[in-house]
Amino acid sequence: MSLKTTLLAATAAVAFALPAFAGGIEILDAYARSSGAMAQSGAAFMTIRNSGDTDDRLIAVASDAAARVELHTHIEDENGVMRMREVEGGFAIPAGGDHILQRGGDHIMFMGLTGPFVQDEMVTVTLTFESSGALTVEIPVDNARMPMMGAMDQGDMGDQGDMGSESN
Repeated sequence: MSLKTTLLAATAAVAFALPAFAGGIEILDAYARSSGAMAQSGAAFMTIRNSGDTDDRLIAVASDAAARVELHTHIEDENGVMRMREVEGGFAIPAGGDHILQRGGDHIMFMGLTGPFVQDEMVTVTLTFESSGALTVEIPVDNARMPMMGAMDQGDMGDQGDMGSESN
């Protein structure tokens, strides 16, 4: 293994291990994934912890990794089919609490990827919070990571037609 490869691996390990902070907001266990080298979409997952004494809200997300980046959730339609939908108004982060972005639930959706999500590389994402402001995070790509027990696997992250900007 070359020195450059070793240093890159060590840097990625440190970045993955260290949480990001803004005000009372802390980002933990973040990772991004896509469904393959030719994928047009991807997603990011993490735990957002608010150690402050006032509620906050994740209201926007941005990244150069895709043409569109949105806050999404899964909603069951009238036929019992789970569909991804943009969440207008963002995600509440309670004071002294966590909000988990996970597969099969709330997540960050990347549509129209500008390049593939390559295993162990980083995706730069800026999270904007209502009270805490903007926080830029380097999120490691982990395409091999399995979902937590009980979480629904997004597989190829759905049909592009189901990822429009409709909201519920």
